[in-house]
Amino acid sequence: MNGDVDPAVKALEARQDEILRKLYELKAAVEGLAKTVTTPDADLDVTVSSSLSSQSSSCAIFKGTTNLDALLGEDLGALRDIVINANPAQPPLTLLVLHGLLCQRYRVLSTVHVHSSVSSVPPQLLSCLGPKHADSYARHMFHLGFTLIWKDVPKLEMKFSVCNMCPIEGEANVARFLFKLLAPYPSDPALATLVDSWVDTGFYQLADGSTKERAAVLRALNSALGRGPWLSGLEFSLADIACYCCLLQNGSASSIAANVQGWMKSCENLGHFGPAKLLLK
Repeated sequence: MNGDVDPAVKALEARQDEILRKLYELKAAVEGLAKTVTTPDADLDVTVSSSLSSQSSSCAIFKGTTNLDALLGEDLGALRDIVINANPAQPPLTLLVLHGLLCQRYRVLSTVHVHSSVSSVPPQLLSCLGPKHADSYARHMFHLGFTLIWKDVPKLEMKFSVCNMCPIEGEANVARFLFKLLAPYPSDPALATLVDSWVDTGFYQLADGSTKERAAVLRALNSALGRGPWLSGLEFSLADIACYCCLLQNGSASSIAANVQGWMKSCENLGHFGPAKLLLK
């Protein structure tokens, strides 16, 4: 036979490979369901996307290093899965931006589910974490899981470990948690307080405040950005991410002062806000 492999053997090997691939997919699906049962959100209807992103140096804009074991506990072999319940009527733009940044630093298994409490979800929300990756069945290849569940909830909440921590409620607080996986908060207490103040101002006044409150925040933004390139001074921070996304979401970006316009352009030039802007189209 001159070393040629019988075509029937080749076909059998290909069939075996396909069976093994499907077994891995089933194993991953069972592991994912087990994770969501413990959150507990067992009545999920459909899994629509998962993605793998390799580590990148593009997060170099953030100074300092982070240690996932120190922040989330030691990895004992199970995927560390961050599960977020969000209402599709109020898409969490800030969290989508932070998800993109996490994908640039870590290998992230990203999955979107639709809960039975929601009758329909726009296509852009189903694909907001990116396309399905061929290696999504191999959970051991990932540093983090990022599971977004579109659900009829009054307030966004995040669950990480039901044994060791209570749920985190509110987009601002979840954003703080996720940002700490990217970079430590400023060591200077005054600077850390300034960042937190802008985050709260963005969510509670710029996004949900009255017309008068929003106008006051826009004036404060313009004044602060006249003193430096970013809201916390010389470094891009969570304050910029939060306030930028709140401006986008409430439509205030259409009538803003020069300093704020320049700052928004600088934010867009970083390339991190694409996922948030797509949801508003």
